Amino acid sequence: MEVFQNFFDPTFQNFDLRTSLENSMIALQTVGIMDVIDILIVSYIIYRLMKLLKDTSAARLAKGVIWLLLIFLVASVAGLTTISFILRSSLGIGVTAAIVIFQPELRRLLEQLGKGNISGLLISADDPDAAEAAIDATVKACSDMSKTKTGVLIVFERKERLGEIVATGTTVDAEPSAELLKNIFFKNSPLHDGALIIRDGRICAAGCVLPLSGNQNLSRDLGTRHRAAVGMSESSDSVLVVVSEETGAISVAIGGMLKRHLSPEVLRKVLESELIADNKPDKKGISALRNIWKGGAGK
Repeated sequence: MEVFQNFFDPTFQNFDLRTSLENSMIALQTVGIMDVIDILIVSYIIYRLMKLLKDTSAARLAKGVIWLLLIFLVASVAGLTTISFILRSSLGIGVTAAIVIFQPELRRLLEQLGKGNISGLLISADDPDAAEAAIDATVKACSDMSKTKTGVLIVFERKERLGEIVATGTTVDAEPSAELLKNIFFKNSPLHDGALIIRDGRICAAGCVLPLSGNQNLSRDLGTRHRAAVGMSESSDSVLVVVSEETGAISVAIGGMLKRHLSPEVLRKVLESELIADNKPDKKGISALRNIWKGGAGK
C-alpha cells in the first residue's frame, strides 16, 4: 500500500479542483464548431470499424491488441521499464503482423474503396446485388434438391446478428452458388445435417446448430429440421428456408410462422420481399404474399 500511496500522493497534493475546473472551462470555450464536427466524424468512423469487425475472428484479435496497448500504458505510467521496452520494441513488427492478421478485412475495405463505394463503409446498407445473387442460388439449389429429396436448412441473417449460432458450425465465408449449396447439403457431406448461415449475401458458416421450437401447435409430422427453422425464426428476425428430406417440399419460416409446399417461384417472391430493402412488389405480388402467409404456423 505504501508504494501506491507514494506513487499517487504527489499527484493529489498538487491537485486543485477549482483550478482544474477553471482550466476545463477555458478549454471548452476554445472549442469551435469544426472541432465538434471533427470529433463526431472520427467517433462515427471508429463506430463503423467496430461494426465491421463485429462477429469476426478479427474482433477477438482487436481486443487482444487493445489489451496490449493498455498494458503498455500502465507499464509506462508505473515505470515498469522492462515491460515497456519489450512492448515498445514489438510495435515495429506489430504493424506487419496486423496487416497479416486483418488481411481479409483490409482486403474488403480496399475493394470497397476501389469501387468508389466509400459511403457503403460509413452508412449501413444492404447490398441488393449480393442479396439477389444469394436468392438466385438458393432458389435454384432448393428447386434441384427438392426433386432429389435432399434435406436443406438455410438461414438468412438480417438485422439481428447470429454470432452464437455461427460459432456452433464451421466457417465457410464464400459467395453462394447453387453448386456449392448442393455440395454442402449432399447426404454424404459432413456439414449436411446442420444449418447454413447466409450473412450479407455470403455463406458465413455451415453445420450450425439451431434451437428447436417449443410450439405445441406445430404439425406432428414435422421433423427436427422444420422445428429448428421455426425455433430460429421465433428467437430472431432471420428468414429460414427448409427442404424436407422425406417429401422434398420447400418451406419458409419467418417470425415463428412456417408455410410449407412452396413452389420455387413463390419462394423467390418471399425471399425478395423479405431480404431486398429496395424491392417494391406490385399489388399482385403483395396479394400473393398475403395469401402465402395466411393460415399461420405449421400449415
